[in-house]
Amino acid sequence: MAYPGRALRVGNIKARLLWFDSLGAKSACVLVETPDLRLLLDPGAAAMQPSYPLPGELKERLRLRAYEAIQAAAKRADVVVITHYHHDHHVRFDFPIDARAIYGGKIIWAKDPNCYINKSQWDRARLLYDQMCRKLGGLAGLEELLEAPKRTSFKDPLKDLALAVKRDFGDYRARREELLAKGRAWLEKLAKDLWARRGWVPELELGGTHVEFVDGQEREIGKTIVRFVGPLFHGIEYARVGWVLAVVVERGGSKLIYSSDLQGPVIEDYAAWLVREDPGALILDGPPTYLFGYMLNRVNLSRAVENICFLVRETKADPIILDHHLLREARYAERLAEVYRLAKRTGKRVLTAAEWLGQEPLVLRAARGELPTL
Repeated sequence: MAYPGRALRVGNIKARLLWFDSLGAKSACVLVETPDLRLLLDPGAAAMQPSYPLPGELKERLRLRAYEAIQAAAKRADVVVITHYHHDHHVRFDFPIDARAIYGGKIIWAKDPNCYINKSQWDRARLLYDQMCRKLGGLAGLEELLEAPKRTSFKDPLKDLALAVKRDFGDYRARREELLAKGRAWLEKLAKDLWARRGWVPELELGGTHVEFVDGQEREIGKTIVRFVGPLFHGIEYARVGWVLAVVVERGGSKLIYSSDLQGPVIEDYAAWLVREDPGALILDGPPTYLFGYMLNRVNLSRAVENICFLVRETKADPIILDHHLLREARYAERLAEVYRLAKRTGKRVLTAAEWLGQEPLVLRAARGELPTL
């Protein structure tokens, strides 16, 4: 399967939206091309959750379609970026896809698997790099390469979130403070028992594959600058699902940002950072409205809506691709009605990946009982 057409262009930066949730499988994979390099961002896919209105067999076939699109695009990529270690953002060698075609002979710029990472992603990252050692490097595995921790103290990232800390949460304040205290204790335990105690994965040279951990760093290739901002919370403060990197690609005064999983952003400081960056195009994941009333409460949904509206008003980004977690249930537009009304008033294009590619989001068709032909 060839990867989708209709590239998103900002100056000399071109982005192809390979697969997103609006196409029917969990993914946020993009091929970014400049005259200097080609970046494959987050080459992963997962089947939709049980509540998604399609039969399980179709969900799995859509996941395989996503893999086909990603694998086709990987042939063009020089660099693979992994912003975090959820399965909808990276592939393993035991997945139904030729992972050698994704990673083999590539430079891999990845989220540091050794700190600012939760336990499940810590384990997933080590499994991935163990497989790379065996499949690409001809080694016995990762274990013999692990190093002593390079750090034993870790800053609390909440200290950098002045806007979120100062916000008046009214009646929700006491509950929020309780949750922040629990989050702080969780962070301290992770740092003490995992990051500062267990063996660290080193950067890897595996034949023609080079793995570099790039949190907070930048790379300059020709006239293209790629910046990795973070680690940033995956959603709300102390989100138990971990941390991610956002990716900024700049060339010749033009800028594209891929937010990764900020879930809105729900945190005010992250929205303010995006406004300061003022990209020409923004690929943004929205809040997980399919979890509303379960893992997403009304306060944090309201924060995400306010922050997205802030981005629509205050950045020149056009289009804003708003997708990923948001497109897992059919009422997403109703939940974010304020965003879409503002976009219409201001003439900004706020679109799903499917809409950018000239399609109706699959979840809307599925909710009407229409099954895709695959």
